[in-house]
Amino acid sequence: MNKSYRDMDKFTASIQAIFPKLMHYLSAEENRELTGLEITPGQINALLVLYFNNDLTMGELSTEIGLAESAATRLVNRLVQLNLVKRRGDEKDRRVVRVNLTSYGRQLARLVFERRSYRFNKLAKLLGEEERENLIISLQAVMRVFAQLEKEEQNHGKS
Repeated sequence: MNKSYRDMDKFTASIQAIFPKLMHYLSAEENRELTGLEITPGQINALLVLYFNNDLTMGELSTEIGLAESAATRLVNRLVQLNLVKRRGDEKDRRVVRVNLTSYGRQLARLVFERRSYRFNKLAKLLGEEERENLIISLQAVMRVFAQLEKEEQNHGKS
């Protein structure tokens, strides 16, 4: 695999070929891991964010899951109905609403986390050490650039 991706057109064409297949695979895997759980991918994303950062404000949660606060509020309303999260007021600022996992929500998030860990451990075993390191470095770079582009887009929209 000695292709050079210094040529922008070659890089762009390769990304365009890889991403739809990657997204299809990840979507299929996500559907398999959520089978029987009666929960949407967006809802599990919120649960996993809370699994690692419990007791977030609605604003913090909406930022972490990439939704407008109104959309995050609707998502949290549904999670409250499913007994997966609970809301409570902030002790220092009554205007602030905090979101926490219920014990059921924590169990469900742990189950999905364990399923994903199993899948990614299988992936890791099939990649060489250098490939694993390069993959993480590359994905971190992609996320950094996406965040930069998103910030530029937000700033452009304000001007």
